[in-house]
Amino acid sequence: MITDHFADATNFLAFVSSLSPLESEANESMRSKLYQKKYRKGELILETGAVCKRIYFIDSGLIKTFFYTDTREFIMRFFAEGSMFTVIDSFLAQRPSAYAVQALEDTEITCLNYDDLEMLCKRYHSMETFYRKLLALAAVNMMERIGGTLEEKAQIAYHKFLQAHGPLLQRISLADLASYLGITQVSLSRIRAMK
Repeated sequence: MITDHFADATNFLAFVSSLSPLESEANESMRSKLYQKKYRKGELILETGAVCKRIYFIDSGLIKTFFYTDTREFIMRFFAEGSMFTVIDSFLAQRPSAYAVQALEDTEITCLNYDDLEMLCKRYHSMETFYRKLLALAAVNMMERIGGTLEEKAQIAYHKFLQAHGPLLQRISLADLASYLGITQVSLSRIRAMK
């Protein structure tokens, strides 16, 4: 469900300004391009094979990015309120996504379209700086995720998840957590039972 452009984009704009303070003209120009979408729990925000055409900021709720193989689901990331995200490869190249994005709770998201972001970056240096820093953060997070998946034992990965994202544990299913860690639910149960 899309809501028309709206007046209160405070959280989105605050996140942008935390990476690159915007001059008032850039701030107002971006505000005019933002809109809000609401998703129900279980609803797909982006389907596999669709082109990701937006950057999203979660005002409330929780989502996961994931993909399927022939045998199982793999969760790449969870994003909760206060997070900005996109499916980076699909968004940058404007090509079909190998990943899907799904709301794990009723979720409200503020959106900025690809074409609008490109226009804002051409017009305002502060927006270009924001976009560069956002992509750098995404690259660092992706490398940490890949490194953790390849190098860590499941028990270490579980404890790192608890340290970094402990509050999410009450909001995600054990099946989703096991998928994120790349293990079975049985293995996750064993790890959780250890003291």
